[in-house]
Amino acid sequence: MKQLFLYFSHKLTPEQERDAKNSLGIEKFVALPDDLQKLWSNVPPELSNLNEYLIPLKDFLRQNAQKEDFVLIQGDFGASFQMVNFAKQLGLIPVYSTSKRDAIEKVVNGKVEKFSRFKHVKFREY
Repeated sequence: MKQLFLYFSHKLTPEQERDAKNSLGIEKFVALPDDLQKLWSNVPPELSNLNEYLIPLKDFLRQNAQKEDFVLIQGDFGASFQMVNFAKQLGLIPVYSTSKRDAIEKVVNGKVEKFSRFKHVKFREY
């Protein structure tokens, strides 16, 4: 059974779920436990080195993923870089979501405001 581990700060959209099932063959989505999700979503910017900080996140992946499972990795650039390399060492397939941005301009209270909508396009392997 192909799994997709979610090292991602948001919820997957229904479109992303469909694409993961269709294009990657995903049968199971694995969210981080709440405590690890808080770590992933709140990487302290003042840390000079993330090695110790990422240990619990690496341990979870090592203990739960199987070779050739997928890992959606998006977040803090340094943490993402380290987790991508770690996932590859484990024989996992790290991916990220690509999107298309549509900009919309609206007049709100007499002022032009710009809004951006992001639409998932596909998953791309790192």
